[in-house]
Amino acid sequence: MAETTAATGGPTTVPSFTDVADVTTRLRDTGYLADDATATSTYLADRLGKPLLVEGPAGVGKTELARAISQSTNAEFIRLQCYEGIDEARALYEWNHAKQILHIQATGTRDWDEAKSDIFCEEFLLPRPLLRAISRSEPTVLLIDEVDKADVDVEGLLLEVLSDFAVTIPEMGTVAATRRPIVILTSNATRDLSEALKRRCLYLYIDFPDSVREREILASRVPGLPDALAAELVRVVGVLRTLDIRKKPSVAETIDWGNTLLALGAGESTTGSGATLDDGLIARTLGVVLKHRPDLKTAFKELKLG
Repeated sequence: MAETTAATGGPTTVPSFTDVADVTTRLRDTGYLADDATATSTYLADRLGKPLLVEGPAGVGKTELARAISQSTNAEFIRLQCYEGIDEARALYEWNHAKQILHIQATGTRDWDEAKSDIFCEEFLLPRPLLRAISRSEPTVLLIDEVDKADVDVEGLLLEVLSDFAVTIPEMGTVAATRRPIVILTSNATRDLSEALKRRCLYLYIDFPDSVREREILASRVPGLPDALAAELVRVVGVLRTLDIRKKPSVAETIDWGNTLLALGAGESTTGSGATLDDGLIARTLGVVLKHRPDLKTAFKELKLG
């Protein structure tokens, strides 16, 4: 862990990418196909040392972007998964109370002031993702995933940490980052985030890709899928996204559907003309991309699958 001292100045920012083209190339090498807006936002977040807030529907590649940045820069990947009820102890740190009690019992210490100096030290500290990320001096990517699921109070905690990249532990002092991590926050836009949090971040919206981009993604992630079948699959997914359904198919589910078709042998052809995505095959495998019964009923009706 970084040395605990009084914070004196901010952490250093060590850029990982040389330019936007470098971002595009290195992310592509990990299998992530970034468009111009994504590559530019990633470069600026890295160069300026500012957190990047990535918003968009579930499954369009927000979390995968953070993983790809980590892989392409050989940085440690640290993830804080947000959820309703997450608190400071789960996000920052907590004390190993059981171990502290055992230590006091083992040493027979009766004086509280003496015991306090023994048990409130790094040996008994349980660092959580935020503290772990700012404590590292090596390259680090911190993903704060689905921040919109956390309570509003957690945003105040994030504002403090992301402003100074320092955490004050009352019993020990201040842990200040020596090297600024690349910080990615994701949101599915289930609620509005505070303006204060947004002001501290660069902003990127990732939507469902167009058909050309989605076919490129399929070719990268499911290379054995014939072009004709991939084109038909992307077309059907595009139609499903226009329907009034609860959960529109994500890019991840398009990839899953492609792998499903290969597993069923749909990519094989005895005639050399390539397989087709007929109504029967769609009906049998639609549960791969739609996970709610009303959505399936709507899709069967609109696609006239019987």
